[in-house]
Order: sequence, then C-alpha cells, then structure tokens
Amino acid sequence: MYITIQSFNNMHGSKPLKLERLVKLVKEPDNKYDTEAIACEMRYFGKIGYVANSTNTVVMGSMSSGRIYDKINDEYFARIKFITGSIALAKILTSDEYVAEVENPESDIHYLSDNLGKIDVDFVDKNYKGDGSD
Repeated sequence: MYITIQSFNNMHGSKPLKLERLVKLVKEPDNKYDTEAIACEMRYFGKIGYVANSTNTVVMGSMSSGRIYDKINDEYFARIKFITGSIALAKILTSDEYVAEVENPESDIHYLSDNLGKIDVDFVDKNYKGDGSD
C-alpha cells in the first residue's frame, strides 16, 4: 500500500525526503482542517508534512489519508520509495517489515516510536495485503 506524502516547503524543504528513510505516521483526529489527517514525522526533523488527502495532491496509484485512516494504528510507519520535489511516495510497512525494523538496533524506529512493541501489527495485516495491490 503506497501513500503520497506532502512535505512542508517552508519548514525543511525536500531535505528530509531521501529514499528508504523511515517515516512515522501519526493520526491527528483533532486536526481542525481534516479529521482524517495523518502527520508524517522523521528522525532529526520532526513533523515534515502530511499524507495527502485531496484529489489534487494524491499521486495516482497511491492512497489518501482518508483511505488508509482506518487501516493503520494511531501510530505506524512507512518507507520512502519515490521522490519528486516536495512530494514522496512511501510504502506502508507490513507486519514483517515492522518487526524487522524493531529488531534492528540501528533503525530510526527506536527514535520515532512512542509505542514500540505495543503496535497491533495484526490489525494492520488484516487491512493490508502487503503486496502493493491495495
């Protein structure tokens, strides 16, 4: 499952957007502009933007925040796979990929997660095939 990430141009520009970097996805149900908002955070940079949620900003073939909102936990992770300007396409981690990140002591997941080891990966797997077809 791929998502479009809209990076803030005024904060960090495209500097945080590097291939294969880990991105923390955090639901913001109290966001006054979008109740399905999902913030994107990265190590060293903090919040870098949001998962796109508009037909004008979602890259064809990827999912909007509204489409993945109920398919992920309140905190979850994705890996950047493609970048163009201040837009990135990221692949949401499968449960196996998440576990591999947790088991890797050098992974950024150890610096990003508030709930490491408490995330219900079975919940994500029930909603996500993990083969990119979603």
